[in-house]
Amino acid sequence: MLKLYFTHKTRSGRVVWLLEELGLEYELVKLEFSKEGLKSEEHRKRHPLGRVPVLEDGDVTIFESGAIIDYILERHKNGGLKPAVDAPEFPYYLQWFHYVEGMIMPPINEIVVQTVLLPPERRSEDALNKALKLLAKAMKPVNEALEGKDYIVGDFSGADIMLGHAAFMANLSVPFGDDMPNLKAYVARIAARPAFDYAINLK
Repeated sequence: MLKLYFTHKTRSGRVVWLLEELGLEYELVKLEFSKEGLKSEEHRKRHPLGRVPVLEDGDVTIFESGAIIDYILERHKNGGLKPAVDAPEFPYYLQWFHYVEGMIMPPINEIVVQTVLLPPERRSEDALNKALKLLAKAMKPVNEALEGKDYIVGDFSGADIMLGHAAFMANLSVPFGDDMPNLKAYVARIAARPAFDYAINLK
């Protein structure tokens, strides 16, 4: 059985969401967001930096949420929830799947650092404002790409697992205004999916 190491309000929620969407059986191991929970010697054997998610599947142990999502889709869904390699949508599936970690998550990470992780005396308002601007800029192409669509590339796919989770989190930091109607509708559509609601509220 698949075993997922999970911490609330982290990228591990993406993997729970996917597993729930697919109806796969899995064991969930919850770790506290603390030195004792994530930086223990035991967990560092699974992830050298002491982070989540980590997935165990028999003799396989892998980390990085995008890699885990792709692994599950290939090994446990026979390539489902993603376009065929020769489909016209496939290049754009890859583009948006990886755009999330390349362009959206870096400013979100900085926002979390400046508002949650650092003590108040070490926070930088300049760094926070720069991250907020970068996040808003990164979301504009997504809003444009969603024009006339329910999901980012054709039917609901693994790219939406990546993007939907990131867009939901981005909306918490920089709520999408009326200038991004497609993103507002997309986040509402994602939030209405029962599997997402379960994953995002899991503690």
